[in-house]
Amino acid sequence: MRYAQGGGLTDAERAARERLRLEAVERFAAGQKNQQVATALRVSERSVERWRRAWRERGEAGLLSKGSPGRPRLGQAQIARLERELERGPLVHGWTDQRWTLARIKTLIGRLFHVSYTVEGTWQLLKRHGWSWQQPARRAIERDDEAVEVWKKETWPRVRASRRSATPGSSSRTRPGSR
Repeated sequence: MRYAQGGGLTDAERAARERLRLEAVERFAAGQKNQQVATALRVSERSVERWRRAWRERGEAGLLSKGSPGRPRLGQAQIARLERELERGPLVHGWTDQRWTLARIKTLIGRLFHVSYTVEGTWQLLKRHGWSWQQPARRAIERDDEAVEVWKKETWPRVRASRRSATPGSSSRTRPGSR
């Protein structure tokens, strides 16, 4: 079951639901009909139908809780491998420059471990393991400081929008002169 606020079930609530399903199994074994089980357990008949089908196909194990649907985690060995791969650099992994972005690291994790993280989840993973964002210590080799200065002096003044005059305005559509 999903909730609009992103809640879900706690471990205790999950265990209570599991007990309910196991009680339904006892009633199935006693030969009760779906409607009787649904009424006794105060659940929908459709839920009881799903439970009965799972019980027939997989036995009692088919009704046990699968645990919290938390996001996938990388183990210590996987983290160590990820670190080694990141140290090898983005060029080795097919990117055209030497920048590790979160999106690239997310893609690398997916390629290496077949685990999907979000970009935010990737950042949380890196922070949890002591990594931090970094900026280049020097400027790019391709940077042309003279061209930057020319642009600042010649192009920027033409591009920059001039300020509007400071005339009184109005928020009223019917009385433009009032404030």
